[in-house]
Amino acid sequence: MSLEIIHYPHPTLRYVSKPLKRVDAELKSMVAEMFDLMYEHEGIGLAANQVDLPYRLFVCNPKGDPDEKEAECVFINPVILKGSGQHEREEGCLSIPGVYAPVIRKEKITVQAYNLAGEEISGELEGLFARVVQHETDHLDGRLFIDRLTPTQLADISGELEEFEIDFESRRGVGEMPTDEQIAARIDELVRLRT
Repeated sequence: MSLEIIHYPHPTLRYVSKPLKRVDAELKSMVAEMFDLMYEHEGIGLAANQVDLPYRLFVCNPKGDPDEKEAECVFINPVILKGSGQHEREEGCLSIPGVYAPVIRKEKITVQAYNLAGEEISGELEGLFARVVQHETDHLDGRLFIDRLTPTQLADISGELEEFEIDFESRRGVGEMPTDEQIAARIDELVRLRT
């Protein structure tokens, strides 16, 4: 399976991801490919539904450097247990490339998940790492960073978002993009295989 990053307004980006029940060689291969894509597109996080997979999984490296392997993290079935403080910082998204806006998020969070070895991990995160985990967990819940903007902030980028919408519809019009029904059927099949 060759993965690629899908762009807004692709329906899979709004899909609430399903928890994974096992880690196997195929999943490890997907994770490796997700890291490659993330680095190729100069990102610091990438959720499974951004590569058109319906699984509750994301990868991240807050340093954004492929040579810093110790900074790489895989979160399977993540849950944010609590958060405190607030911090505003500009965010972007590999599924809405070139679009940035200030987003308010919790400054500190406590997160629980499983790693690629199937071991439970939990801890408190803060700063950029906490922001990345919140951004990617939002993806798994079908939310994009643009959903957290004020109406004024959203209006500021509405022209850029409209360009993505027009491109998506034109690609669908010439058969380059599957229908909503085809996407839903593919997601159902992938969910049956792995959850």
